[in-house]
Amino acid sequence: MSAIFNFQSLLTVILLLICTCAYIRALAPSLLDKNKTGLLGIFWKCARIGERKSPWVACCCVIMAFSILFLQ
Repeated sequence: MSAIFNFQSLLTVILLLICTCAYIRALAPSLLDKNKTGLLGIFWKCARIGERKSPWVACCCVIMAFSILFLQ
């Protein structure tokens, strides 16, 4: 089953996207800052969410990891 039809997999993909974009922006900000609009602007927006809401994103990652490891 693809991640689109399984809600938990979709949440996992979104969390990984946010964390990856924030990490890439921390290493090389010029890669994401030049594409603030359009289709590639999604990655810039995910990086901003990861930077500004980092305690909440980290909490969600811990909860998701716990549910994947122990509840499935």
